[in-house]
Amino acid sequence: MSDVRVIIQRDSEREERVVTTGTTAAELFDGERTVVAARVGGELKDLAYAVADGEVVEPVEISSEDGLNILRHSTAHVMAQAVQELHPEAKLGIGPPVRDGFYYDFDVEKPFTPEDLKAIEKKMQEIQKRGQRFSRRVVTDEAARDELADEPYKLELIGIKGSASSDDGADVEVGGGELTIYDNLDAKTGELCWKDLCRGPHLPTTRKIPAFKLMRTGGAYWRGSEKNPMLQRIYGTAWPSKDELKAHLEFLAEAEKRDHRKLGSELDLFSIPEEIGSGLAVFHPKGGVIRRVMEDYSRKRHEEEGYEFVYSPHATKGKLFEKSGHLDWYADGMYPPMQLDEGVDYYLKPMNCPMHNLIFDARGRSYRELPLRLFEFGTVYRYEKSGVVHGLTRARGFTQDDAHIYCTKEQMADELDKTLTFVLNLLRDYGLTDFYLELSTKDPEKFVGSDEIWEEATATLKQVAEKQGLPLVPDPGGAAFYGPKISVQCKDAIGRTWQMSTVQLDFNLPERFELEYTGPDGTKQRPVMIHRALFGSIERFFAVLLEHYAGAFPAWLAPVQAVGIPIGDAHVEYLQEFAAKARKQGLRVDVDSSSDRMQKKIRNAQKQKVPFMVIAGDEDMEHGAVSFRYRDGSQENGIPVDEAIAKIAKVVEERVQV
Repeated sequence: MSDVRVIIQRDSEREERVVTTGTTAAELFDGERTVVAARVGGELKDLAYAVADGEVVEPVEISSEDGLNILRHSTAHVMAQAVQELHPEAKLGIGPPVRDGFYYDFDVEKPFTPEDLKAIEKKMQEIQKRGQRFSRRVVTDEAARDELADEPYKLELIGIKGSASSDDGADVEVGGGELTIYDNLDAKTGELCWKDLCRGPHLPTTRKIPAFKLMRTGGAYWRGSEKNPMLQRIYGTAWPSKDELKAHLEFLAEAEKRDHRKLGSELDLFSIPEEIGSGLAVFHPKGGVIRRVMEDYSRKRHEEEGYEFVYSPHATKGKLFEKSGHLDWYADGMYPPMQLDEGVDYYLKPMNCPMHNLIFDARGRSYRELPLRLFEFGTVYRYEKSGVVHGLTRARGFTQDDAHIYCTKEQMADELDKTLTFVLNLLRDYGLTDFYLELSTKDPEKFVGSDEIWEEATATLKQVAEKQGLPLVPDPGGAAFYGPKISVQCKDAIGRTWQMSTVQLDFNLPERFELEYTGPDGTKQRPVMIHRALFGSIERFFAVLLEHYAGAFPAWLAPVQAVGIPIGDAHVEYLQEFAAKARKQGLRVDVDSSSDRMQKKIRNAQKQKVPFMVIAGDEDMEHGAVSFRYRDGSQENGIPVDEAIAKIAKVVEERVQV
């Protein structure tokens, strides 16, 4: 047999190796148990792939992003096999890996029950132990149709091969037009156990699946279209080790405890009444307090930074959004028009920037006024499909803390630097500290303006972002149609990443609106526009903070900062006087004068996550004092009333957690 030379690439190290013709990637990495696939010439391949002369081969570790996707996609196949062994009538949809797991869609007569999931998971464990081999083979369209004649959804995918993309979840080999089927073969006899139309790659065998669990079921329209049949989707998760699976399940349990929708109900903060509609929230008194405090502090900080407050209506004539370009580029995210004024179309506004441009253009502007920083808590409306609406984090009506800064080109870099620094510092004030930045660049299919303008704007944003000393991650094609942006990505208390503030640099809308200012030489010049949303939206930021703090807000944000708990009825009036005195200093203090026993009052305050419990009995009254009980159960006794109020006020002023 002849020899072939291959290059094994490991990070920055390269090793040339001479092997015999027909050597597989599995043989190249023999003994490396964590390697589950290979990347050859930039393409992922099964370990059964036979390497060719001159190829560069990289090992793919199971814990890498690609390795996890391969693990999870392989587990999805095992799940689909288990479903069809238990429910032979089930027709196959698609089964891709997703963040932290996988799913597979099935057409079945009845929805899956929790008992069904237990049986499917047990069958999966049996298949995993059998050590079935995943085997790839190339087939023609005609052969695939013959083999999968009983799978109508797979037949549809065969018909769209070559035009399908990973975005629609089509589990087929596309691009080069090659169609592949993966067989699950018996480890001992090589007999076919199950097969699926799939582009791969896969693990070598089912025994390479270390740990998995089925999570839940749900409905999903075939290929995401409401015009198609509703299928039953089973979600699962798979990990490189049982310890990692256990950690993930513990994380999910903690995330469930922190779910803002659950906490919003338990703490009586907000609701989304069915009578109003999905994605449209109302804030209850306690939630209203938190929101007001958030907004008031933000207003104060904006005033200190030289922002001016404006207000704009909720609806406008469609001509304004034609001028801005939103009707060309963003119509799918807007509510349908309302026919008013003899056939004139009006739209609920999806964003505030066109109206702020009209404020800038309402009179002549001088270079001496720039930078002009306009700020608004502006409520906007976006048509989100019901399947993506999620509490306060993905809503149909929400209030943006929206700012638009108009400056000269010479001021642009400095203003961007000040804006990003201001944004990060204000987020830190609310208790968020773990950030990285993302630079979103032009979508080549969706943009306005010249390439030169985009290049200049992108380079400027990149320089500004790098000055912060935070990690900077590229987001190719993620920009809005009018300009590139920096997004502040923030990790919460349990490590989840949320997109927070955005800063966008825009040369195009000033051009479309013909905005001008008079320069030092008397000539008319075009301003540069910076779009900036600090919270993203008040509602979403509220939800993020609620989950970050698990409802236990720091005292300055807590709706009730202290609750008086009398030991007996004789102590109620004393604590009411304490509360009245504290309220005069701007503190939010209640007294629990209910008929409940003291211990139940303490439990109620703990459930409501009140920062300070102020307890008083005979001895406290005699000495003009109170006792403090904190969230963690610790207690401090005999604090004079004035000192106790000062202590609460100090914690509130310093915005620290207790």
